[in-house]
Amino acid sequence: MAKLNIGLIGAGRMGRVFAQHIALSATRVRFVAVADTFPGVAAEVAAQFGAERSYTNHLDLLEQNDIQAVVIVTPTGTHVDIVRDAAAAGKQIFCEKPLSLTVSGCDEALAAVEKAKVILQVGFMRRFDPAYRAAKERILNGEIGDPVMIKSLGRDPRRTSLEFARRANSGGILLDMGIHDFDSSRWLMGSEVHRVYSEGGCLVFPELKEVGDLDNACVNLKFVNGALGNIDVSRNAVYGYDIRTEVLGSKGAIQIGRLQHTPLLILTPNNVAHDTLPYFTERYRDAYAAELQHFISCALEDRQPEVSGADARMATAIGVAATLSYDEQRPVQLEEVL
Repeated sequence: MAKLNIGLIGAGRMGRVFAQHIALSATRVRFVAVADTFPGVAAEVAAQFGAERSYTNHLDLLEQNDIQAVVIVTPTGTHVDIVRDAAAAGKQIFCEKPLSLTVSGCDEALAAVEKAKVILQVGFMRRFDPAYRAAKERILNGEIGDPVMIKSLGRDPRRTSLEFARRANSGGILLDMGIHDFDSSRWLMGSEVHRVYSEGGCLVFPELKEVGDLDNACVNLKFVNGALGNIDVSRNAVYGYDIRTEVLGSKGAIQIGRLQHTPLLILTPNNVAHDTLPYFTERYRDAYAAELQHFISCALEDRQPEVSGADARMATAIGVAATLSYDEQRPVQLEEVL
């Protein structure tokens, strides 16, 4: 059976998550190389997960003729340049979200991919999570009627670093964190977003003001088909990693996600307790593996991924509009940023 020769670009926290899945859970793949700009990091990850070679410059990795595809897990601000370089080198491309901090950046990346005739999949892992996929299937089957409202929570258990939170680096909480909720909302509701309105603040971590970020925010959505939505993102869910979604339909509702991690309840007088999800690596372990396997299959079989560059562009546009709405304290039409 044919195997896909793959290279990993970016060996930080998320890069190591993907390295683990490439090495240990993916099939039909050969882990060829790792590239990272920090001296020694690529070599360390390559040695740990069995990649054959390591580089400190992604261009050196892209020059290798035996590498057919790349997984890009670098800081968001570098994505467009690396996608463009990978496309020019004829590599099939998986890129972590967001594809870019700007809509114009997304357009540049998509143009490079189209010109090179390579595939591009962007890392919206919720679309490969079993619960989200089951919910989408049941919605399509009409089990809750027409979706009319969605509520999505994305709450981290702790504050990220100030350097990462800096808007110029990550896009801020609305774009970097909210983008998963924006993508899954338009996917589950089956409609594009027409208008957004954001509220937010630094209510727990005042130091985030120094880097132009927030610790809590809410975004109201109006969809093109008239449906409604609300996104709730937070950096201070001290009780655990809290990712839940509810879709209300004309004939019922679907709830996705729960706080409980292991199926264990402790029952004592006047108290019932259970643990909570610690972080994203535990919640989405299977989803990360599934999205990577999907990319490998698409690359080997020369077919387009379920999650397209156009999906990434729309999710970025919603994040940009939501950020603009907060900055200017007004509703923003999506057409203003597209």
